[in-house]
Amino acid sequence: MASSHGHRHLDTDDYFWLPTNPPFRETRPHGARLELLRRSMGESNSWVLSGSLCGWGDPLVPEFELIVFLTVPTPIRLARLGIREHERYGPHAITPGGAYHGAHVEFLQWAARYDTAGLEMRSRALHEAWLATVSCRVIRLDGDLSLREQLTRIEQFGAAP
Repeated sequence: MASSHGHRHLDTDDYFWLPTNPPFRETRPHGARLELLRRSMGESNSWVLSGSLCGWGDPLVPEFELIVFLTVPTPIRLARLGIREHERYGPHAITPGGAYHGAHVEFLQWAARYDTAGLEMRSRALHEAWLATVSCRVIRLDGDLSLREQLTRIEQFGAAP
């Protein structure tokens, strides 16, 4: 969606995690991920960054013009994550007895805690605390809206004085 509006899409997972098979098993060292993201941001005049960079990416926040904070009800978020895992690994890998079943269950249990956990993990509480420290504009959107409606609201917000 970003490229169709002239922006380069950057995803924090591509910088936080080292490429592994299966993915998301080994983190990239802090300085390396920060430098890699800084370089990618500098390669484009217009970019959209998705994901969370609380803490490790804070030196880059002054480059932000707008933060869009999406909230998605837990059941919907977990269903979407389940679909993503199914597409990424295949049903045979994440069902009981599958090669990634244990990791899949552990990941979904972790993700289910997002709305209730404290600052000890990536959570709503951590994101809210982080949002209170940023100086750029912040728009909050219901992540259950269609992409078209989300984009319309972002465009309207951006056009506001």
